Amino acid sequence: MKQKHFIDSHKGITGLAVLAMMAWHGAWDQAAAWLYLALHGSYGLFWILKSRLFGDRSWEAPCGLGYGLVIWAGLSLYWIAPWLLMSRAIEPAAWLLALCVGLYALGVFLHFSADMQKHLHMKYRPGKLLNDGLWARSRNPNYLGELLIYGSFVTLPLHWAPPLILLLFFSVVWLPNMRRKDRSLARYPEFAEWKARSGLLFPRLLPRRGRIRG
Repeated sequence: MKQKHFIDSHKGITGLAVLAMMAWHGAWDQAAAWLYLALHGSYGLFWILKSRLFGDRSWEAPCGLGYGLVIWAGLSLYWIAPWLLMSRAIEPAAWLLALCVGLYALGVFLHFSADMQKHLHMKYRPGKLLNDGLWARSRNPNYLGELLIYGSFVTLPLHWAPPLILLLFFSVVWLPNMRRKDRSLARYPEFAEWKARSGLLFPRLLPRRGRIRG
């Protein structure tokens, strides 16, 4: 089996897990619960489509059952957000609901568009540095999109635990991956110039001052 099999299956079943929580807590008349289902449930479906059409090669690595269960357990931490939302019958203010939808929409655009651009770049321009389009000012626009997506999920419950879990994932998984990728891409002659005009995660609007270093 591959890592993607465990990741895809977990993301695909998330909508059903949220529906089960709604049934358990009798949250059928809770607007925020339905919104959470629409956001996180649709994201799971989008992820599976992406995996089949232009999946990330890094998730093709072989994976044993033990490590696969670790992946499942880690991703299941994100289910704490809907549980807190429904168990506490939280109904966020209308402006906050709108903010979460906006964050989700922008995140979906960045995440999936950036991954599609990377997929096409690797297919038609292999061996070239990807430093244009969505990647011109941010070296990780796909991670930025994912951060916004999950940011919308963890905001809805109005509880400190889900944002802390997201921060944990960012610090332990995402940030090391971004740093590792920077070190790998430093082999390209044009990387130093790209690094000077781009941010690691958030887009850099102004180039870094001083001499460009590799």
